[in-house]
Amino acid sequence: MTSRTVTLLDVARAAGVSKSTVSDALQGSGRVAEATRERVRAVAEGLGYRPNSAARRLRRASTGAVGLHLPATATRLDYYMNLAFGAVERAQEDGLDMVLLAPSGAAGGRIASRVDGLLVIDPEAGDSAVPGLLDAGVPVVTGERYLGPATRPSGAVVCDNAASLTTLLDHVTERGARRPALLAPAGSSAWATALRATARSWGRAHGVEVALRTVPFAATPAEAEETTRALLTADPAVDAVICAPDGSAPGVLRAAAALGRQVGAPGPRLLVASCVDGPATRGAEPPVTAVDLRPAAYGRACAELLCDILADRAAPDTVRRHAWSLETRASTGSPG
Repeated sequence: MTSRTVTLLDVARAAGVSKSTVSDALQGSGRVAEATRERVRAVAEGLGYRPNSAARRLRRASTGAVGLHLPATATRLDYYMNLAFGAVERAQEDGLDMVLLAPSGAAGGRIASRVDGLLVIDPEAGDSAVPGLLDAGVPVVTGERYLGPATRPSGAVVCDNAASLTTLLDHVTERGARRPALLAPAGSSAWATALRATARSWGRAHGVEVALRTVPFAATPAEAEETTRALLTADPAVDAVICAPDGSAPGVLRAAAALGRQVGAPGPRLLVASCVDGPATRGAEPPVTAVDLRPAAYGRACAELLCDILADRAAPDTVRRHAWSLETRASTGSPG
């Protein structure tokens, strides 16, 4: 058993005592006999229990604030701004202020002295700031799972990203696509990793190779346009492009227009869809079919779980699911 999986309950079972006795023994509180306290500590050490794991860090709010850590690219993406507004609104309902943390993070001790808990959204396994945040000594809730080696968070709110991309691929296939492509996000977040893996597994299951092109996690429309031009020029059989990054769909549409590909229309058409809905997809011409991840509601859900953990309304290691929906628009045309 590793330090990432050991819980208070594991220690309690191994020591033959209650979970509350373990908590008191490790914290030096409560009426616990010294011999029992020493035995519990020895068992915890033998199992590799981390004193600052989720269960150990659970406590009531005392600073009146929680921290929010977003990806470094978040400031220019509509998705994360809406998510942040939802999180702030929900935290305020519990009387908590929201502190936006610098993308580079800070020393765990300094963070712990300023906030009662942390929200870490779309944590990258390669983000050097994340381990310090997870090990800051306060409850941490992640938006999507953390795939890195650091301490496990106190809780997580997750979307079924494999299911959302599967739905998009099924949708464009039902609308006549025979050679779909995915502009997949780079990076080591759970979202990016799931999309790339799902494109490959869906292709194997359907006997169709999904043309996979990697673009930056927060690809601009210009970057999406350049990648799509190169893709359609090298592989003109591609008849559907699904773009992952928020706000990149207009670039795909511009590339299609430049190459004479009609989007969502009869003839030598190209179907276009997006993994993230937003103003760029709704306001495009034609409007783009997209997955609505409901970012404001997602931010609320993340903040709600953190508030619930802080107030003892939810146990550590709680994982909650967040629902999404497919918004079908003109860019994927009519059934072929």
